[in-house]
Amino acid sequence: MAEPKPARILVVDDTPANVKLLADLLAFKGYEVVTAASGEEGLKRLAEQRPDLVLLDVMMPGMNGYEVCRAIRADAAHAVLPVVMITSLDPAQERIKGLEAGADDFLTKPFNQAELLARVKSLLRIKSLWDQLSDLNANLEKRVADGVAELERLSRMKRFLAPQVADLLLAGGEDPLKSHRREITVAFLDLRGFTTFTETSDPEEVMGVLRQYHAEMGRLIMAHRGTLERFAGDGIMVFFNDPVPLDNPAESAVRMALEMQRSFGVLAGGWKKRGYALGMGIGIAEGYATLGAIGFEERWDYGAIGNVTNVAARLCSEAQAGQVLVSQRVMAKVESLVESDPVGELPLKGLSRPIPTFNVRALRA
Repeated sequence: MAEPKPARILVVDDTPANVKLLADLLAFKGYEVVTAASGEEGLKRLAEQRPDLVLLDVMMPGMNGYEVCRAIRADAAHAVLPVVMITSLDPAQERIKGLEAGADDFLTKPFNQAELLARVKSLLRIKSLWDQLSDLNANLEKRVADGVAELERLSRMKRFLAPQVADLLLAGGEDPLKSHRREITVAFLDLRGFTTFTETSDPEEVMGVLRQYHAEMGRLIMAHRGTLERFAGDGIMVFFNDPVPLDNPAESAVRMALEMQRSFGVLAGGWKKRGYALGMGIGIAEGYATLGAIGFEERWDYGAIGNVTNVAARLCSEAQAGQVLVSQRVMAKVESLVESDPVGELPLKGLSRPIPTFNVRALRA
């Protein structure tokens, strides 16, 4: 362990004999001593050497001790630097002047060596405590700054990962990005009339509509605890029951979808006034999937792989504007909660067998 550095003391006095006496006494006690023969030189040494304490003679040519002390206190960097003034003048009067100038203590010549050393030791101990407090404050400020920066990084991460995934990653424990298998409910939604809209509208108009659409649908996804897998232009994929388990993911998905259709009706009404004819279809399916990180080393996404995603996507493709089409498995979980109509067995692209399908119109009163 490194030896602690000795305290550095600046002696400012225009009398060489006094300087030598103080320097020898302090050096004998293990202090590092810096000297100056005038007030002006003392301020220069102060800036250069950064002492831990100043012993300052009062009567000096040029700047006297009071002026030097006031100059020291004018610099915020030396606000807690101990200054001891030494004089042969009337101690009662000089002590008041010294304290008014900002001195911490006062000694009268000829001084008692034991008293001088005791006062120096006491003031250096106080200075050390101030330094420790300053270091603690600096460390606290750094930790606060680091914490703010970390929160900003986490906020950015939550914008690119599903918030549930980001929260689990930050909490530690089991890694949600690790490949795993789970039963989930998947909802797909996309716009009807979007291709025609993009062909007849400026890119800025298209982006404006998408921002409104994504913002409102994103709000409802978060409100119903869905995990947003991706935005793909006008298409959105959401799944439920992973990474955070839900009691009834099918019910959450259906409630979200019906609320989305209501909210979309408001958006579409505003767009219609501007000449945009847009609708939204939604498909919902339930089944097992493999979930986890998908991508490569420089770019990972959190996604689900399995037939359930294909079924939901195909049901979405079949849904007309305003419809919410669900698979039979989903209907079995929400039948008592909703008003619905059977659509029949739909032959869906890429699937070997037709899928019994239902159109969910509303929640039961």
